[in-house]
Amino acid sequence: MLFMVIERFRDGYQSVGQRFKEQGRMVPENVTYRGSWITEEGDACYQVMEAENAEALQPWIAKWYDLVAFEVIPVLTSADFWSDK
Repeated sequence: MLFMVIERFRDGYQSVGQRFKEQGRMVPENVTYRGSWITEEGDACYQVMEAENAEALQPWIAKWYDLVAFEVIPVLTSADFWSDK
């Protein structure tokens, strides 16, 4: 499954950037990072992650939760969506 993960940085991007530089993305082996985009203001990040289910994202979210508020939205590629229509 694909998930659009919206991250809102609680105290700005600096603390998030520092942890990322020191520890990396910290996703579990069963989660795949597909891509991300950060707002020009640096207050939010939009990521596409792939995992078997939303629960698989929880260990990753727990490692960032002190710095980031998360919204996880299951999504389909356009091709997958339209193939069933």
